[in-house]
Amino acid sequence: MTTTRWPAPAKLNLFLHVVGRRADGYHLLQTLFQLIDRADTIEIAVRDDGEIRRVRDVAGVPAESDLVVRAARALKTATGTKLGADLALTKRIPIGGGLGGGSSDAATTLAALNALWRCGLDTDALAALGLDLGADVPVFVRGRTAWAEGVGERLTPVKTPSRAYVVLDPGVAIATAAVFQAPELTRDSRPTTISRFVAGEPVRNDLEPVVRSMSPAVADALDWLGARAPARLTGSGACVFAAFDRIEAAERVAAECPDRFRAFVASGVEESPLHAALRKFRAEG
Repeated sequence: MTTTRWPAPAKLNLFLHVVGRRADGYHLLQTLFQLIDRADTIEIAVRDDGEIRRVRDVAGVPAESDLVVRAARALKTATGTKLGADLALTKRIPIGGGLGGGSSDAATTLAALNALWRCGLDTDALAALGLDLGADVPVFVRGRTAWAEGVGERLTPVKTPSRAYVVLDPGVAIATAAVFQAPELTRDSRPTTISRFVAGEPVRNDLEPVVRSMSPAVADALDWLGARAPARLTGSGACVFAAFDRIEAAERVAAECPDRFRAFVASGVEESPLHAALRKFRAEG
């Protein structure tokens, strides 16, 4: 079997406002998903016998709840293909960090297997399939830095300034459901627009005060990084980040990171490296 390798990039939420709540309990959001060049890698070998197997364990992620496995099974069910796959995930994106790693892994699995199995689904169909796996999956399927509304599924591609980011992982996991259930969470932020955001209207992450109160480690990371540059929580955490105009400045701050955190530097990207990989695959036939 031939093995192919596919990137699954991380994202940052440059801001996150909670602007309301639907009758079914889901929160209505506005956010800007900034794709970055930090990525997991998924290795895929197509099988002729129809089996879908995870051939490498992921610490803390049982096979049955692994979004890579679930995505492969969802695509197989939706298309009726008789093919299967061996799947191996290499993690570089912190688990439970608010960087979208699991959702990106699912999106890459859907898009790569759609190509490898020659299912023929278009991007809209893959994004709809991905939404059933998680609200953040569609942005990774579409593969563009994007303004998002609704529960995160209504996407408008945007071009952001070139930035380097220092990302700190405080080494804790945050339960997203607990954050959204917190009674003190702001749920009525005034909606903004892309044009007001671009013009410099102040924004924030509405989840950050709740996560600060829940996790001293996250609060510590925000304070340490915030003393060096404006720092913000991404998603529901636990990772925090700061933006820099020059990668050298970001690297200097990351080099100062104390041992109680893990730090990495990443650059923002307008298009997902997954799409470049898909174009290369198609060009090679």
